[in-house]
Amino acid sequence: MAVQFDYIAPPGWQPKDPDENYVIIQFKMQLADGIDPSMFLKGAASVAAESSTGTWTKVEDRPDSGLKKADEFKAIVFDMDKKNHLFKVAYKTDLFEYDNMAGFLAGPVGNIGGMKMVKGLRLMDIRFPKAIVTAFPGPRYGIAGVRDLLQQDKKHRNMPIIGTVPKPKVGRTAQEQAVLARRLWTAGDGSFDFIKDDENLTSLSFNRFEDRAKLVLEAQRKAEKQTGFRKLYLCNVTHSNFDVMMKRADMIKSYGGRCMMLDVVASGVGAVHTMRLKNPELIIHAHRAMHAFITRESGVGISGKGDINGFSVSMFILAKIFRMLGVDSMHSGSPKSKMEDYGEAEEIGGILTQNKTCKNDPGLLCPTWWRSAWTSRRRRTWSGGGLGSKERRLFRINRKRICV
Repeated sequence: MAVQFDYIAPPGWQPKDPDENYVIIQFKMQLADGIDPSMFLKGAASVAAESSTGTWTKVEDRPDSGLKKADEFKAIVFDMDKKNHLFKVAYKTDLFEYDNMAGFLAGPVGNIGGMKMVKGLRLMDIRFPKAIVTAFPGPRYGIAGVRDLLQQDKKHRNMPIIGTVPKPKVGRTAQEQAVLARRLWTAGDGSFDFIKDDENLTSLSFNRFEDRAKLVLEAQRKAEKQTGFRKLYLCNVTHSNFDVMMKRADMIKSYGGRCMMLDVVASGVGAVHTMRLKNPELIIHAHRAMHAFITRESGVGISGKGDINGFSVSMFILAKIFRMLGVDSMHSGSPKSKMEDYGEAEEIGGILTQNKTCKNDPGLLCPTWWRSAWTSRRRRTWSGGGLGSKERRLFRINRKRICV
């Protein structure tokens, strides 16, 4: 990597007015085998260069080369923690097109994963400036809006929104899905709020989307009449053809539905952003299927200390991105349950149940204004499948503070 400019900040440097001027990302970097630890600074500089204005070779310096502007907009490495292989990179806001998430990702997670001198690189967390955050639509409803659609009274607004994903995830006909949905919605005192399609239940030969949406939403209306509580059906509209997704969303709306589900990682940021802009006023619930091929890291350094084994982006970053793009609720996973416990799920569980935020760097990467960027819809609901006994106990203890 040819580092043509000085991408390393002087000691003590901090970005001025980061809420206005910078995107800030915290990286964790593992140098390749055989690379001397003293090369950590060069490695960090290479990350900053390749993800901003640098390239693999030196560029000739002449009036029309663009080097002057490239130097002006170069990323800056600061807050280096060599012991734990951590550093932050500050990118000037105007290095990016404010409302283009696909274009943004082509920088910080573009080519840097292919650098020869590193064997592991993880994007730990990110802080966007206000100009970029507010350039995106954000959630239409958030938790407050979801509660409004459910017409919850004061008592229920202080309790979790409760739902489930019928299992097996695939296997029932549309009629069987509707029968089970009504049974779940009317169980107990009838206050069960939602049921959700699973990630791979789209439109199958034995369970067509059109049939399932119509029958389950018909069951929803009957359950509402029987119990006196409004319900939600998180109906999976995912398709690689955006026009098909829109047709499915419109169908949900026409049948009286209030919510769609979308496999946001598999569908991509472009599909999510466009769906939010063209959405027929439905709640958007985000399932994160496929995320582990991006977020999973099995090294002990997953939470900051120790080594990492590969290349990844933390779920915290994906969650912030999809919030900006417009999802109202997100699948958070199951701490210490069916999935491999590599640390992050437990940390997310702690955030959900104990009001923890940004353990690594609460001041820099989680500004206090973040939650009020879209003032009327500032919070989100979350869901996760397969809670174990410990998590059910935490749920009961914290039932007034969390939303699953």
